Amino acid sequence: MSCTFYFVSHPNVQVRPDVPVPDWPLSEEGHSRMQECLRLPWVPSVGAIFSSTERKATQSAAYLAHHLSLPVNEAADLGENDRSSTGYLPPHEFEQLADAFFAEPHRSVRGWERAVDAQARVVAAASRISAATRGLAAVAILSHGAVGTLLYCHLVEQPISRRFDQPPNGGGNYFSYSLSPPTAYSWWRAIDDRAV
Repeated sequence: MSCTFYFVSHPNVQVRPDVPVPDWPLSEEGHSRMQECLRLPWVPSVGAIFSSTERKATQSAAYLAHHLSLPVNEAADLGENDRSSTGYLPPHEFEQLADAFFAEPHRSVRGWERAVDAQARVVAAASRISAATRGLAAVAILSHGAVGTLLYCHLVEQPISRRFDQPPNGGGNYFSYSLSPPTAYSWWRAIDDRAV
């Protein structure tokens, strides 16, 4: 039986313009929603947990790790698309650049990592994790929305497009998939089943 992977985007964060984006922590709402995530029916089947090294992802992974008494395996290549060239941006400006990031995947938008490069990175990370977890029933990957979207596009064999992005609910969504063969089992779903 092939392993089922659950890609989980971190939930709501504390936006701090004076703090580097990878260091942003979960907000109170984000912490509350990760508590709700523990009630999902697939959680008890998880035999390994992987996480981006960014603070919001490691904080999210810690909830599953504590609940399941499992370690967190951190991996830098599960990180969000590199946006360090611009750092914090006001929401409207960020959304405009995010649109361009997905619409022109072979171009660097104001110094951002190109979408095609971020996709190659996260697909390679998913493949490495798959090879390392053979025999397990399920694996949880705590990461980020944009790279999750890029992975999803790969799984459904579709060109990179923002139409595959997670719902606009502040993050905290997941989909399930397999790499044997590459298949997405579900669309994005909120970790707390809240409507979007």
